[in-house]
Amino acid sequence: MTWTREWVSVRASILLTFAVAILSIIVGLVHITTGGVDSGLVAVVPTAVRRTVGFTGTLTGFTMLGSAYALKSRFRIGWYATVVLLPITAIQGLLQVSTFSLPLVGLSLISVPALLLNRPRFDRSFSPSPTQLAAGVALVTAISYGTVGSYALREEFTGVTTLTDAFYYTIVTASTVGYGDVTATTEFGKLFSVSVLVINVAAFAVALGVLLTPAIEAQLSKALGRMTDSQFNLLDDHVILLGYGDLTEPIIEHLGDETQFAVVTTNETAARRLAERDIAVLTAEPSDEAPLQQVRITDARAAIAATENDAQDALAILTAKQLTDDLTVLAAAMQRENVAKLRHAGADRVISPAEIGGRLLANSAVGKRDAEEASKQLLGDDSG
Repeated sequence: MTWTREWVSVRASILLTFAVAILSIIVGLVHITTGGVDSGLVAVVPTAVRRTVGFTGTLTGFTMLGSAYALKSRFRIGWYATVVLLPITAIQGLLQVSTFSLPLVGLSLISVPALLLNRPRFDRSFSPSPTQLAAGVALVTAISYGTVGSYALREEFTGVTTLTDAFYYTIVTASTVGYGDVTATTEFGKLFSVSVLVINVAAFAVALGVLLTPAIEAQLSKALGRMTDSQFNLLDDHVILLGYGDLTEPIIEHLGDETQFAVVTTNETAARRLAERDIAVLTAEPSDEAPLQQVRITDARAAIAATENDAQDALAILTAKQLTDDLTVLAAAMQRENVAKLRHAGADRVISPAEIGGRLLANSAVGKRDAEEASKQLLGDDSG
């Protein structure tokens, strides 16, 4: 496969990042299991580094999974995080040098050029919602409360002598694991443990709810026939269908799986059917600017307006051309007299299905062979 824009694409960057993340987790776990470096670097790598590099590699892998999901949503912060994490995974792979860590180093280095070439594609700014901010603040505050409080009250606990012990106690308490190696020895210490348990469980519950909400919203969007963020954020060099009509299904069928496309329509019934088939659809007015911007019209290769309402198609064409004058817009005129009007609205090419059908039928009736051949090609009829 040649090194083309199609290969060095947004998807390549995202898939490579996911691959590096998963490989980093696997290599880190294997490193922990085998006990460390098994190459000539063992003489120059400090013992402390050898002991911790497996754990840090695993943690880096999980962190990179988060940055990969941010890349999937085209967030700029995901791009920056990945650019920082890729060299770290490569270095960790070198410190874990063995037959299973070399692929991690190679894949990390290969991922960097693809990510750099696609920098302009990751242009979305991350603006956390008030709920997300509240969940984050609650989680950090709850953990800090347990860590600082248990360290300050370490005289009333067994097994808490350092901040690490205090942090460990807070995490096992919040997770309701409670290994029993840290226990309160006084009544006040027990009351404090109860408060740590209640506050941290509540904070973790809120954070979990914030994480699950997008997934629930995605399912609701699918049920309601609406396009999800993960769908339209990845649209690139795609075709936009402005509205839904009798010609829409044949257009979708002929676009096939090789061409990305999205449908913008006010027809909720049709939108639900399209969503059930995993087709990117936005239930909105195609003549409005906001929905066209949502389906990334500036990155589209073409737009098609082919509904039964020529007036609505003209409005949609005007809006599309206002947003991006370079976009190729195709239209189908249901009434012959509207061909010129749709061209005047901005359509680059306009066809009249009635005109074409009538001409083919008339030519076939008088025995013109080329008309029959043309109709067979258009209808996909290969019978002789």
